[in-house]
Amino acid sequence: MSVLVVGVNHRTAPLDLLERVALDAQGVAKAVSGLVALDSVREAVVLSTCNRTEVYAIAELFHRGFDDIQNVLATAAGVDLDTLSSHMYAEHDDAAVRHLFSVAAGLDSMVLGEGEVLGQVRDAWEIARAEGAARAGLNLLFRHSLETGKRARTETDIARGTASISHAAVEMALDHFGSLDDISVAVVGAGVMGEGIAVALHSHGVAHMAVLNRTEEKSRQIADRVNGKVQPLSSLDAALRESDLIITCTGAPEPIITSDMFQSAIDNERSTVIIDIAVPRDVHRDVCAIADITVLNLEDVQRWADRGLEARSASVDAVRSIVDDELDRYFVASSAVQAAPLISALRERFDEIRRDELDRVASRLDEDARKALDVVTTQLLAKLLHEPSVRLRLEAGSPRGERLASAVVDLFNLDDPNTGDD
Repeated sequence: MSVLVVGVNHRTAPLDLLERVALDAQGVAKAVSGLVALDSVREAVVLSTCNRTEVYAIAELFHRGFDDIQNVLATAAGVDLDTLSSHMYAEHDDAAVRHLFSVAAGLDSMVLGEGEVLGQVRDAWEIARAEGAARAGLNLLFRHSLETGKRARTETDIARGTASISHAAVEMALDHFGSLDDISVAVVGAGVMGEGIAVALHSHGVAHMAVLNRTEEKSRQIADRVNGKVQPLSSLDAALRESDLIITCTGAPEPIITSDMFQSAIDNERSTVIIDIAVPRDVHRDVCAIADITVLNLEDVQRWADRGLEARSASVDAVRSIVDDELDRYFVASSAVQAAPLISALRERFDEIRRDELDRVASRLDEDARKALDVVTTQLLAKLLHEPSVRLRLEAGSPRGERLASAVVDLFNLDDPNTGDD
């Protein structure tokens, strides 16, 4: 079996295609459920953000798994397979693990060192676990990926300065207005991005902030944190009339702000700035043509954030060293997990023989003698199997380890635990 990653990101696909492939939480849950229903995929996690949609899977066979995953992504996004595949990348085993660790560490983000991606990796894993799509294999992988991301941000300066889309968006607004103290702001969307934006705005002195979202509970949690007010998404027209700055980051599949809404919503004497960092876009392209409306999108935000790239780039080598270190730790842990079922099967087989022999002579022993013999043979068995168990753990995952495991299975007529179902 192989660990496999298949996906598209900001480096391989244009923004228009990323918008079409992006999945909301419900779409992610549906996708992982569909993936593990396939014969070729045992486990799956789908990571879909503003600049990537990737499937991490444990697949029976690389090529068959790759083909099936491509088809699932194309179907889920309503994208022609030929169009999607021309922008898609795939890695397996060591390279796939390194890719995930680099993503979690912020090395593969649109903004180097981006902070939000770590939470997005965690959320993707949690959805997969809730759907029963992530089990022992991917649970171990994603636990190590989160540890990698945490270490990268605490032990290096990779997240120093503008290291997130949300903070870059707020800095762009500050540059445009000069000061955010006296302007009215609407944050549309209450996910990880929305929360990051609201907190950044609050720290820059915004006193008049409304948080709009389909779910009021999420809006209120953020609004309470930044002394803002809650408005339902249905009152978006009113927010357009009242706001100098609108930052949108919903997961809506279609634009929620259109040119028709501005005909009546915007006071002709007010100049409004909209920063749209949603994928797919929250703001229809026609809005850009309206006078006194400035629309900035994700590509504009990325260009702004890249100004601080040089300072963060100095930490890249240190982060790569952390990734290498965590890869070693993961492979050791993974090998131990792979060896554990075989060691358990070996011990169970020998203990079965021990108990059978003990039962055969039990009638000739009194209770005290039987108990003493049980203890002695158990201890003897543990000592005899200690060295083989240690060797199987140490060599697991290597060619020599595979030969040793195969020999143990054959010599002692064991059912190979690594070929059975979970």
